[in-house]
Amino acid sequence: MIASSKPRKQRLFRYTASNHQRQKFVHARIAKELASKLGVKRRSASVRKGDTVKIMSGDSRGKSGKVSSVDMHRAVVFIEGIARKNAKGKESLIPISASNVYITDMDLGDKLRAAKMQVAAKPSPEAKKQ
Repeated sequence: MIASSKPRKQRLFRYTASNHQRQKFVHARIAKELASKLGVKRRSASVRKGDTVKIMSGDSRGKSGKVSSVDMHRAVVFIEGIARKNAKGKESLIPISASNVYITDMDLGDKLRAAKMQVAAKPSPEAKKQ
């Protein structure tokens, strides 16, 4: 990430970031219940399509739903059921910043992601004693 504390340099970094750096912009916290269920020690994980998230701030605070898509370029997520109507009456999904949600249920259908969560799992107390 960026080492500078100057706002101008931080904005420049975000605007000119490459795709592999932008993946970090769409990370969100993992709910405590989910972390204990998975045995994961880490605080956050990348938000993916299929995850269930709960919104922490904004007009839709407290609502939860399944992620329908993730826009890495804008670092926003689109959640099913969180939409607004335009002047013609058509509904469009509201973009929500990934930092304003937390993950309540993960889609572990991807083998690589499931393996990453296993690596990040806490070691058992018996393993520490030996």
